[in-house]
Amino acid sequence: MAEIASTSSGRGHQSPPAPIMNLADDHLFTVLLLLPVDSILSFSATCKRFRNLACSDSLWESLWRREWGPSSAESVKSSGLLLPWMVLFKRVCKLDSVSCHRISDLDDDEEESSSLLPLPRASHSLNFVTDYLVLFGGGREGGRHLDDTWTAYVGETNQKTLRWKKADSVTPGGRFGHTCVVIGDSLVLFGGINDRGERLNDTWIGRVGCHGKQLLWKLLTVVGAPKPPPRGAHAASCISEKTMVVQGGIGLSGVRLGDTWILELSEDLNSGTWHEVVSNALLPPRSGHTLTYIRENQVVLFGGRGLGYDVLNDVWLLDTQEQCERWIQIFYDFQDLEESASLPRVGHSATLILGGRILIYGGEDTFRHKKDDFWALDVKTIPSKGLQVDGGAVCLNGSKAWKRLDGVSYRPKGRSFHRACADGSGRYVYVFGGMVDGLNLAVTSSLRFENELFMVELLLGL
Repeated sequence: MAEIASTSSGRGHQSPPAPIMNLADDHLFTVLLLLPVDSILSFSATCKRFRNLACSDSLWESLWRREWGPSSAESVKSSGLLLPWMVLFKRVCKLDSVSCHRISDLDDDEEESSSLLPLPRASHSLNFVTDYLVLFGGGREGGRHLDDTWTAYVGETNQKTLRWKKADSVTPGGRFGHTCVVIGDSLVLFGGINDRGERLNDTWIGRVGCHGKQLLWKLLTVVGAPKPPPRGAHAASCISEKTMVVQGGIGLSGVRLGDTWILELSEDLNSGTWHEVVSNALLPPRSGHTLTYIRENQVVLFGGRGLGYDVLNDVWLLDTQEQCERWIQIFYDFQDLEESASLPRVGHSATLILGGRILIYGGEDTFRHKKDDFWALDVKTIPSKGLQVDGGAVCLNGSKAWKRLDGVSYRPKGRSFHRACADGSGRYVYVFGGMVDGLNLAVTSSLRFENELFMVELLLGL
């Protein structure tokens, strides 16, 4: 009887609710914003109340802003996509397609519109800064350089129609194969080759003024003796708020370089100091490759042309965290890659886009065949800390990191040595110029320079 009474008493006893159940929804909301997305999805499976909170539109809009910034959220709002934020978030994470749009000039109907457009070119620079596209320099037929600067305002309502304006500026001098990097609201230009074949190693700071009518350039004062040797066809990227990295390129006498240099700028951007990166990992010399900022103190290098004129598809990470500057080679397992895919390329573009991916477009192979494919490299598969490095290298799953994207609607010609940049939202990428195959495909030298501007849109509404 006592045993029965004890059992009955146990059945009637109710455990107190878990402490988390006593938290108000606004406090839970604050906690959820500190968690990774996978944990939030697990939290939503616990009970109806938590599911409603974890799947709410306000939470996923806040998560969007946390992951990808307020400008991309405002861009989505202005685009008219009438989908829940949670659905949009998932579609960005599972991006499969892009859509290309030919950009029309507002003066296209005018007879003299051709004189109001930039000339065809390649190996120029194209940047997005303070809501303007800024185009500078480049090379054209006959190995001649260009020294002009063009700007185009990018509005929020219609990114498919722009007007180029030739900016008044005292230019750094004509060149091609230079690099130009955005630091804050300024541009930092380095090196290049002029039409006399001279390699350069000067550094210039540029700022957009007078509503895009002017670009104010000034020569940077370099403090101290060491600075990078002259070069062109190198790669560059910002790596922190006031720091830029330059790597490789073609130096004097046409020799490909494998060195890496970091420029630390003063707060007012009037001066800077260079130093060379010394790393245990041996980075092969190359040109025509890309460097892409992925997060504070980390950039990714991809592809290019090596010493033996072979086109490369290797991936390297430059990590400057914790006062330690090192190159780490990243190997990928490509067993699941489709047979028709070909990743090696030179003269491509590699742009950080919405969702934490690098969008790789175009370029050419060893035989100078132009490419028109789009690839996404998911940088979230590269740990920000705690990389287990074995002999200066790390191996990752290629099938999770790389994805070939489908191109929808207009398909631009395959091209190389074009330039690309993303707008503030990371959802739209602008591509200008480059070299495309000429009319006579049987002749390898049958190339022509382009002055087409088109936009690549990440498709979120399919």
